[in-house]
Amino acid sequence: MKKNSFLRLSSLMMLVAMASMISFTSCKDDDPVAEDPIASFQYTVSTENFLEVNFSNFSQNATSYSWDFGDGNTSTDENPVYTYATSGTYTVVLTASNDAMVTASFSQTLELTDPNSALALLAGETEKTWKLIREGVALGVGPDATQPFIWWSLTNDGSRPCVFQHEFTFNRSGEFIFNDNGVFWGENAVFGSTALNEVCFEATAANMVNSDGQDVSAWLSGTHSFEYDAVAGTITLNGTGAWMGIPQLGTSAESMVPEASKTFTASIESMGTYDQLTISYTYAELHWQFVYVSYANPADEPDVVTENQGFGEDLNDFAPTAFFNTFASTDAADVSYLIPSESAVAINIGVDDPTDPTAAKVGEYVRGTEMYADLKFQMDFDIQFDNFTSFSIDVYIPSSNTYAEGGLTTGITLWIADASQTQEFWASWVQYDVDPAEIVVDQWKTYTFDLESPSEGSTGTPKTRTDLDLVGLVIGGSGHAVDGTFYIRNFSFN
Repeated sequence: MKKNSFLRLSSLMMLVAMASMISFTSCKDDDPVAEDPIASFQYTVSTENFLEVNFSNFSQNATSYSWDFGDGNTSTDENPVYTYATSGTYTVVLTASNDAMVTASFSQTLELTDPNSALALLAGETEKTWKLIREGVALGVGPDATQPFIWWSLTNDGSRPCVFQHEFTFNRSGEFIFNDNGVFWGENAVFGSTALNEVCFEATAANMVNSDGQDVSAWLSGTHSFEYDAVAGTITLNGTGAWMGIPQLGTSAESMVPEASKTFTASIESMGTYDQLTISYTYAELHWQFVYVSYANPADEPDVVTENQGFGEDLNDFAPTAFFNTFASTDAADVSYLIPSESAVAINIGVDDPTDPTAAKVGEYVRGTEMYADLKFQMDFDIQFDNFTSFSIDVYIPSSNTYAEGGLTTGITLWIADASQTQEFWASWVQYDVDPAEIVVDQWKTYTFDLESPSEGSTGTPKTRTDLDLVGLVIGGSGHAVDGTFYIRNFSFN
């Protein structure tokens, strides 16, 4: 009896143990198993800034994230917004991890290109600064775009160091910023009768007063705005005082005071280590051109030459006792030193007098359509005017010329300058203008000038200067859309 009871008890205990094992095993099989992560993302590029990318994370079964943006930068944000430094092609890798440190990766290649590549050449991806080129011709003037520097040009030779220090910055926001870096150049057209004419000076408001006493300080450092028309190839600067090139150049004419807006042509090209911006202002028979550059590596930019290396040579002084040209012939009896040299004027010696073919021969002054059609007389010495107090010339102005149209006038101007030691002889020449009321047509008239009484705005007099070696005669004005024929005789210093 006891044996049966013991057997029943043992069986019962075994059943309980088996039930417990079954129960324990069932509970363990019901625990959730962590799933492997799946990495995935999409991206969108900002419509306002093509370098800004919004990443949307679509990963599954992940609790942490690691982004590699392909440019050396990373992030652990779930949905980062990242701004690249420059355009290009980048491979972005997202690594998603779960709590068990199981990882999965997903990558995409994205290409960031500027939607406005033309504007990018001008203003960069955020901004771009331009300066006058320091190797080669930086600026100049000529009759047209095919001969932009034929009349005058400037290089980084130390004669105008301040203009090579100016910075012009275009910002993708539309801002145009000029930085004068504390220096300014006294353009003759603006500062001609002031102490700051044709020199570099401190860029302060007190110094920015033009020849007429007007305030031109708006040309100093400032922030303005711009519009770039890549199709038309033009830049418009908006804001009083905004400028590029030289300050007084405007859309259609020069101005001695700051203007509210100006437009000029512009072309941009990549030159390898730098980009080049060429701008120009074109008026009637006159073309100003400027070359600006922006280096990818500023360290590649040449230094500004700060010391003027000089131009030409100082000629020997000489005081002629006879200084004349009748234009009747090239014989010694008809010319003494005053011999026509290279110029844009065709001077024909020994032609018939337009009023009397039987009279002594005269000179024919044929002005072409060049902008600066001056008849020049270059000496090989610095003229000392010790023996002269005046000079005179006979001029015949035909009424048959087409005046008014194309800028042709009956005006008469004579000037004396130093061309042996400066390329900019016009900046400090001694000028004499005939009063328009005294000019007559269809008859000979003698015009006489006192050496000590040049026109207003001229620099010194021939009696006080010792550096003058070039004499010039201008008939017909300076606007040259049409030509004109005039006659001259008896040009003489007395």
